[in-house]
Amino acid sequence: MNVLRTPDERFADLPDYPFGPHYVDVGAAGARLRMHYVDEGSGPTVLLLHGEPTWSYLYRHTVAALTAAGLRAVAPDLVGFGRSDKPADVADYSYRAHVEWLSAFVTAVGIEGAVVVGQDWGGLLGLVLVAERPGLAAAYVACNHGFPTGDMPPNEAFREWLDYSQSVPELPVGRIVLDACVRDGDPAVRAAYDAPYPDESYKAGARIFPALVPIRPDDPASDDVRAARRVLAEWDRPFLTVWGDQDPITRGADEMFQGLVPGAKGRPHVRLAAGHNLPEDAGAELGRIVADFASQR
Repeated sequence: MNVLRTPDERFADLPDYPFGPHYVDVGAAGARLRMHYVDEGSGPTVLLLHGEPTWSYLYRHTVAALTAAGLRAVAPDLVGFGRSDKPADVADYSYRAHVEWLSAFVTAVGIEGAVVVGQDWGGLLGLVLVAERPGLAAAYVACNHGFPTGDMPPNEAFREWLDYSQSVPELPVGRIVLDACVRDGDPAVRAAYDAPYPDESYKAGARIFPALVPIRPDDPASDDVRAARRVLAEWDRPFLTVWGDQDPITRGADEMFQGLVPGAKGRPHVRLAAGHNLPEDAGAELGRIVADFASQR
């Protein structure tokens, strides 16, 4: 496995991201990968899982709000993203590989009984992990993600995104992130999302993620998601949806979760004037909502 590591100087002086780096190794012998994570504050743990093509920078304002409320905020960079190691071949990535890497991460960091927050791919991975590790989550917050098995065809917005991501010669990460927001993009913020990727060779993980979403019933990940959905259909722990209402890709998925998960019944579900990358549009507000949810569950 050819593994790339973004030079540290790429992460110097990023706006509103004063957090010191933390690292753990994950993976099998001979293919050890370094995962980076933010670990701030003390108290009950909130595990913040980002999507694609973002990294823990997405949650910078959420982290500040959570720590101000007396909580511990842990935000890993998925393998292939942020300051984590980046296998250079798209064939090194799979849905199951990401679940295993993330499982090794929470074991290494010792996370149990957390409020887990999943956005985009952070939710697709996080819910499989929650289902497979019963002690991991005391509660869950879903932000703009579905949980597809491939038994239903994807909507047109996702098909367009999939086609674009697999065909564009140069993946413009920072522009993609900010285009999925409602507020105007700051050039310095855009540069922060581009920071992990000195060139296209570093983007294999970001490039392949859309193609790993199950869109056929026989997708390699479909059975894992079906199994997790069966667990969720009996999950009575608190489950909250916080949704950016201007997202064509995940529109209506919040209502799906509210109907599927017993623990979502009667919760104060929220819709915000935000896009797909809700923590970028409303990170501090998300942090306050999660802190209030954590205090009342």
